[in-house]
Amino acid sequence: MSLPQFKLLRPRSLDEAVSYLSKHANNVRVLAGGTDLIPSMRQKLFEPEYVLDIRHIADLNGIREQKGTGIEIGALTTLTTIEHSDLLRRRYPVLTEAAATVASPLLRNMGTIGGNICLDTRCLWYNQSLTWRKGCGFCIKKDGDLCHVAPGGTKCWAAFSGDTPPALLCLNAEVEIVSPSGSRRIPLPEFYTGIGDDYRRLQPNELLTRVILPESSADYSGIYRKLRVRGSIDYPLAGVAVVMKMKHSNGHIADARLAITAVNPAPLLIKGATAMLAGKALDEALAAAVGDLAAKTAKPLTTSALAPEYRREMIRVFTKRAVLAAAQN
Repeated sequence: MSLPQFKLLRPRSLDEAVSYLSKHANNVRVLAGGTDLIPSMRQKLFEPEYVLDIRHIADLNGIREQKGTGIEIGALTTLTTIEHSDLLRRRYPVLTEAAATVASPLLRNMGTIGGNICLDTRCLWYNQSLTWRKGCGFCIKKDGDLCHVAPGGTKCWAAFSGDTPPALLCLNAEVEIVSPSGSRRIPLPEFYTGIGDDYRRLQPNELLTRVILPESSADYSGIYRKLRVRGSIDYPLAGVAVVMKMKHSNGHIADARLAITAVNPAPLLIKGATAMLAGKALDEALAAAVGDLAAKTAKPLTTSALAPEYRREMIRVFTKRAVLAAAQN
């Protein structure tokens, strides 16, 4: 499938990029790694008049330790760089583990942390060729008014399928967003809407520029578990991230957080998981109870080739395993 025609814009500075976004806000797409955008353009899911290639903006690349406050990661930092960062592996291991599961080595060399955070939601009825979608009458997310996975409903249930965002949620990460009016920082949970066809709070003239990991979330053990059809390449069909800190005095859990991905239109922190685990001695029963809680939060529908019931059950299983593994790290 060929790409639609477009005009390529190549800013050399952040100010220039924001200027382009402001000028062409209604008909522009941002290119970072391109691993998601280019296939989607080939499928005619996006047909922008302009493509903004931000890969040459040096300020948006790299991992920088801010003494006493945490770490800042530029949005253009590749997933391979994150995967192999000794600093991140030592202080925020759940993020390096999640990054290592994304697609294949070649795609991780191209894909960026900003792109993974902004990843478009996916659905069996949406991520298809134009001919295929036309034959099905299109859908709410693109060109139609019907949700094929929830007929009669008015909400798009396309699933968010990024691997790093659940890890970042567990780390209480913030993101920096720049627009013509300046920059702002927001907690990552506020970035996502939970609506499949309007899944992020990012205006057409705004650019996600940085990820901030707070010092308070450093030095937790971290685990990420991912369900996919093949052991490489594939997006998650269910994913679980866990961070945990143990009390050295008695071996009980001092603090823990849990997040899921690929089973809802947004990655989600599991409410109640921290209260359920903190101050407790971990055993199989407690880990299973947390798994039940995560499974209740998961709302998978027929957005992929695997049955929703199976994906929900795997959230339960993976959560239990991840909680037990995090306690051993």
